[in-house]
Amino acid sequence: MASGNGTVDRLYYGDNLDILRAHIGDESVDLVYLDPPFNSNASYNILFRSPTGIGADASIEAFDDSWSWGPAAAGALMDITNSGNHRLHVLMQAMRTAIGENAMMAYLVMMAVRLQELHRVLKPTGSFYLHCDPTASHYLKLVLDAVFGVENFRNEIVWRRTNAHNKLSRQYGPVHDTILFYSRTDTVTFHPGHRPYTRNYVRQSFPTSDARGPYQSNVLTGAGIRTGDSGKAWRGYDPNLKGRHWAIPQKLVRELACDMSDRSLPEILNELDARQLILHPKSSGALPRYKQYLDTGDGVLFQDIWAYQPGTRGILQGVAEGIDEDIKWLDADDEKLGYPTQKPRGLLECIIQTSSNPGDVVLDPFCGCGTAVDAAQKLGRHWIGIDITHLAIGLIEKRLREGYGEAARFETIGSPRDLASAQRLAVDDPHQFQHWITLKLGGWPWMGGRKGGDEGVDGYFYYVGEGGQTQTGVISVKAGHNVNPAMVRDLGRVMQRDGHRIGLFVCAAAPTRGMEQEADSHGLVQTEFGRFPALQIFTLAELFADRHPRLPPLVSPNRKSPRIETRVSHQPGAQAGLDFGGL
Repeated sequence: MASGNGTVDRLYYGDNLDILRAHIGDESVDLVYLDPPFNSNASYNILFRSPTGIGADASIEAFDDSWSWGPAAAGALMDITNSGNHRLHVLMQAMRTAIGENAMMAYLVMMAVRLQELHRVLKPTGSFYLHCDPTASHYLKLVLDAVFGVENFRNEIVWRRTNAHNKLSRQYGPVHDTILFYSRTDTVTFHPGHRPYTRNYVRQSFPTSDARGPYQSNVLTGAGIRTGDSGKAWRGYDPNLKGRHWAIPQKLVRELACDMSDRSLPEILNELDARQLILHPKSSGALPRYKQYLDTGDGVLFQDIWAYQPGTRGILQGVAEGIDEDIKWLDADDEKLGYPTQKPRGLLECIIQTSSNPGDVVLDPFCGCGTAVDAAQKLGRHWIGIDITHLAIGLIEKRLREGYGEAARFETIGSPRDLASAQRLAVDDPHQFQHWITLKLGGWPWMGGRKGGDEGVDGYFYYVGEGGQTQTGVISVKAGHNVNPAMVRDLGRVMQRDGHRIGLFVCAAAPTRGMEQEADSHGLVQTEFGRFPALQIFTLAELFADRHPRLPPLVSPNRKSPRIETRVSHQPGAQAGLDFGGL
């Protein structure tokens, strides 16, 4: 289950509650990140962009972010009561009394029962990040306090998710999301990076230079009187007279580049002074200070507001980017996949690098289009992703394979893996079957597989046609066993009406002789890549026999994922020797 060490990571299709309970062991995960639906009562659609000048952009429903109180919510509430977490039981009963059995309460109980499972699978050193918005963040924090304990709350991180909302008459522009950060215990993996200083800060705060570079004067003492070495006078300086004691920063000791573990404090001060790192005061009675040089790795440790600032390129020391540009809201065309709730990879890289080590396990139970697992793959972490739609699973598979090639060695669990399971999906959920098979064949679903004005067309694909021009083909998917020549004939009529030269009729059952004759009657299409059937029938049995439809070269129905660099420094073992203490 690992990125970069020869084993296999896992991508699950299904309800994350069921998968967590059945497949994810106790204390087996180092980092949990989840970006669940926000209870916005909105329908979210994925936009699939057609190649330039060919057809129109189209969207399909990715998920319906609406909730209602019903048997599932009532059952989740009973699960909470039976879990043994009395604090959570009392809280949920109180919330039910306060806000009633409505959509918000349904959302909270469905989240709460999952949050308990996520707490169970998290290691004692593990971290938990819940991405949400102000719609329910205040309620979710109470739930997390009951699940993780108030003492394990670490931060409420504010992330600027967009530039501006200016056309609002009754509220301020909503430009931020909230990320709630908890740990399983007080001993948590945590090693945040730095944000660069501004050039103006460096000019003002490091005003003096020597042969080594700019430096500032900093204190060598701490508040309070001590009776040991740290309270003794050194070269006539007595810190106790000032109510202070010697407090040498470890970073300064490390600059000596030799073992000081057996040296006394005065000996260390002598060594620092010999290397001209101590600044002696000019006024009588003052205490010495030390030279703190501007280091290329210096900067401001990560704070709890992550906000890209437009127009700030050029103001930071040592970098060309603007303030927090690495976690800028998603607007880069080469990263956008069209998924409605997609987050920038840089945001997830920041979280994963701060709260895990190479080789650790990262879990995203609402993985959507897979940004968290993508970032985990890039940074050499193990990963587990879960989503409840075949559409999301298909997008993640495509994203990882295009971005990492054979380096992305993962197993998809829950999607059809053989003829029998594919036929079961066709019977149990024709809607999901349409999505799955269309993506599997290199196309994209049309309007979520809804019938009506499409007259049986369930998907489209793009292919290289005459003169290298991109052209559009159509797909009709039949999940049932009652297929007949009239269905093939309907697809042919749509092709003729809309000017499509190639069509693909996909069925779960074997075609009849009459269906094959109807398809053959449409003849062949001549291209520079050869001749292809204008209308062909393709079956599940052929798919699992490793056969493919006879089609010209396909063009990706959405923007191709960029190839991702995976550096050696991001692989397991690369950070050996880091000090991982409690917060």
